[in-house]
Amino acid sequence: MSPQAQLALLLWLPIALWFFRRYNPRKAVTLCFLGGLLFLPQRVGFKLPLIPDYAGMVATCYGIMIGISLYDSQRFKQFKLNWRDAPMLIWCLCPFGSSLSNGLGLYDGFNESLTQTVVWGLPYLVGRLYFNSLGGLKALADGMLKAGLIYVPLCLWEGVMSPNLHLIIYGYYAHSSGISQAVRYGGYRPNVFMQHGLMVGMWMMTVTLTAIWLAIARERKQVWGYSLSLLIPVLIFTVIWCRSTGAYIYFVFGLLVLFTAKWGKTSLLLMALIGVIIYFVYTNVNGTFPSQDVLERLGHIFPAERLESLQFRWDNEALLSEKARRNIWFGWGGWERNRVFEENSWGDLKDVSVTDSLWIIIFGKRGMVGLYSLTASLVLPTILFAWTRYPAKLWFHPKVAPAAALCVAMTLFMLDSLINDMYIPIFSLISGAVTGLNIKPVESLKKAKPKKAKPRRPIVKLRSKMSPS
Repeated sequence: MSPQAQLALLLWLPIALWFFRRYNPRKAVTLCFLGGLLFLPQRVGFKLPLIPDYAGMVATCYGIMIGISLYDSQRFKQFKLNWRDAPMLIWCLCPFGSSLSNGLGLYDGFNESLTQTVVWGLPYLVGRLYFNSLGGLKALADGMLKAGLIYVPLCLWEGVMSPNLHLIIYGYYAHSSGISQAVRYGGYRPNVFMQHGLMVGMWMMTVTLTAIWLAIARERKQVWGYSLSLLIPVLIFTVIWCRSTGAYIYFVFGLLVLFTAKWGKTSLLLMALIGVIIYFVYTNVNGTFPSQDVLERLGHIFPAERLESLQFRWDNEALLSEKARRNIWFGWGGWERNRVFEENSWGDLKDVSVTDSLWIIIFGKRGMVGLYSLTASLVLPTILFAWTRYPAKLWFHPKVAPAAALCVAMTLFMLDSLINDMYIPIFSLISGAVTGLNIKPVESLKKAKPKKAKPRRPIVKLRSKMSPS
């Protein structure tokens, strides 16, 4: 923890409040959220009594909540719980069940639930409050596009000079591994101010996918006076420059989903992807996932070294899943109780498990309730959006295009969570926004007819009759 990193966190609260004084509430929320996500320091914070520590995205959400309370408090009165909010509500409260079922006490349960609510629930709430319409999702997509363009030169710099911006500005590396995990494909994987290069790759992939779809749908033609058709090649190059194989695959698959919706007027490819996610989660929970069969089939597509890494992860996840099923409903709670330990020759316990994926961490700590509720909170909004509200034939409409692109990106994030542990709060915000959109009546996509002006009556000048003098 460096003094400049501490100073940045302390200054962020007055900066957030200045945004609310300077701009309308939605724009202020967008600037606060994206600014905190992309530029605040990592692995630094201030301990606070009873509430989660003031750090990173938590500090960002605190600033947003205070800003709303001071400048737009009426917004809270518009929020009403709906059955579609149930997955996120259960996910935020399930740590309480994990603590109680493991004898960790009421305080531990309250603290863990509160932390999970702030980290996951507050971004979701912000999405529900401010981006719960087609226009709101358009504003969010526009903000993400501009923020992504700001990140482009930073990514290009670190791809050559190594991920050192966090070191230069804040005095230490964003990730505890330094640059050891950043060396890739003859260069460096950018970290910028995010926790890991995989997060940067996922972020830039999301921005680029959204930009392409907005341009094709003719929803947006320029950004800051520059043609979007000229900026998209730069964004695509930046995604490649991020040197993340997963981001490459997600980017290609996201384009396939969107163009299938455009040309085939169907969301079956997206639904198939969601089906794969649900199948993977369900079969791993009950221990029937055929990992060896899948690896043999993937061996005809991907190189052996990539599959060795995947097999290593799945072997570890098999050990961790077996332990998680012993406490299947609410998991083992915190304090590393979800990991697998073996006794060595000296009688000491040694950790023999590796947790690389978000899903296995959740399954081990929060059990089946936590894993199912989190999965539902990220895929249910997309299912409702595509099946009951705005079918694929409408995704090419300029008003619907931003929401469609963000739904696809959110699904790809859930897919990535089956392999990596890289939580990006923007997807929790998107989940809340799309859920709010699903709650509202379907918006009309017809252009409003201009009102006909009423014909004016001719002005008649009346001459006064004056008697001759």
